[in-house]
Amino acid sequence: MSFQPTVTIDRSALRHNLEVVRRHAPGCKVMAVVKADGYGHGLLEVANALASAEALAVARMEEGLLLRREDPERRILVLAGAHDASELEAAASAGLELVVHHPHQLDLLERVSPTGSLRCWLKLDTGMHRLGFPPHECGERLAQLKALPAVAEVAGVMTHLANADDLGDETTRRQVARFEEATADLLLPRSVANSAGILGWPESHYDWVRPGIMLYGASPFAAEREELRSAMTFSARIISVKQVDAGAPIGYGGDWIAPERMPVAAVAVGYGDGYPREMPSGTPVLLRGQRVPLVGRVSMDTITLDLRTLPEAKVGDEVILWGRGLPAEEIAAAVGTIPYTLFCGITRRVRRIYQ
Repeated sequence: MSFQPTVTIDRSALRHNLEVVRRHAPGCKVMAVVKADGYGHGLLEVANALASAEALAVARMEEGLLLRREDPERRILVLAGAHDASELEAAASAGLELVVHHPHQLDLLERVSPTGSLRCWLKLDTGMHRLGFPPHECGERLAQLKALPAVAEVAGVMTHLANADDLGDETTRRQVARFEEATADLLLPRSVANSAGILGWPESHYDWVRPGIMLYGASPFAAEREELRSAMTFSARIISVKQVDAGAPIGYGGDWIAPERMPVAAVAVGYGDGYPREMPSGTPVLLRGQRVPLVGRVSMDTITLDLRTLPEAKVGDEVILWGRGLPAEEIAAAVGTIPYTLFCGITRRVRRIYQ
């Protein structure tokens, strides 16, 4: 038995969630977003599990190059594009696709003649105001892109949705309308929908969809989507059970006081492993299939649990922090964050198991 905290990744859940994407967006090609180390699930392992996706998308050049070394054939898109000559040369040599979202990238493509040819996507800013050209510049920028000798093909036009996780917000409809107006006459593939767009806004589906968080089993909306399956289960084990007296302060700062004589468990996991320090007392964990509450502050290596409802728990018992039977959405809400930050916050010292 290992007492090291463990992240268990269920490959079948990743594949299941990809099929959920296809059910919601029939007829669309899927560009699976595997940036940030596969949202903390492991870049290469996730890419392999999602082998049936038509393409993969990463945020940065290094991620794309790592994927390419392992897979010489897949379509791989770098969402931030290239920023200097060395990145441009690397992308061309590796056969990576690039998003072009800023005039300096067009200038770079004009100045640098990389070895190899490039397939590029044009990005429009329809309302997020982060990356992309204004929609009214679409025709002009496409003409510039197509005229560049370094560009072998313009693969498509895309935008990104800012508020699609709020089904009552009209921002998404306005973004789709702006995108449609700018691209309606183009004979090019188009891509708009992220996970929230896939699940909640069918009008955003177009030719390619770009699922991210839903592939990993978490809903982009406040409520859990039952059709998705958690791919990550974060667990640790009890290393101590002791009785404390009424009035005993638990953990650093003594923020939580035992209301009566009671059993308390110490679990070998903390913020040094990626369990947020800000997690409040009362947050549930799963122990022997039953919810028990966190009490006291999260420390670097340890959390403490109230065992009054499960006094038979013992050293070595597994504690599920989120995942199988305990949705990451719920745990994220307890600390005022989102599942993305939980997944991406797992640290190197946590053991990983792929099933």
